[in-house]
Amino acid sequence: MKIDITIATQQLDLLDDDGKVIRQYRISSAKNGTGQENGSFCTPLGKHIIRAKIGAGQPVNTVFIKRRPTGEIYSPEFAAQFPRRDWILTRILWLCGCEPGFNRFGTVDTMRRYIYIHGTPDSVEMGKPGSIGCIRMRNSELLELFDRVSAGTEGTEVNIHR
Repeated sequence: MKIDITIATQQLDLLDDDGKVIRQYRISSAKNGTGQENGSFCTPLGKHIIRAKIGAGQPVNTVFIKRRPTGEIYSPEFAAQFPRRDWILTRILWLCGCEPGFNRFGTVDTMRRYIYIHGTPDSVEMGKPGSIGCIRMRNSELLELFDRVSAGTEGTEVNIHR
């Protein structure tokens, strides 16, 4: 399996080993556009792998802070109490850059920037940039993707391009 993310179309494609599209998903990337630098709040480009899968077995809409489930479940009423929070929900696929000097190591390290593919509230519009660097997905679609990809040093390849 491989993942191909196209920023211009706000689309994530899940590909089989032959490069055939198995599934397509609408996503939301960074509102600041693309970029590698720490603190830019941009979505990083280039080749990555899924380094870690976080949240297996957690309920849909589980709230994560610093990659840990808080014990809270997102709802619009709960969100009203924390209007400025950037919601990371349901599952996390933590990305690691594969290109030293471009998206790995130093000030351009995707993993140290905590860039994920993660769930988001259903009210968040897909197909339009809006995150602070991560790739947002619908929770139901992320659950499907989460079960099909692998993590670790031989994790699923993720290519992010304009």
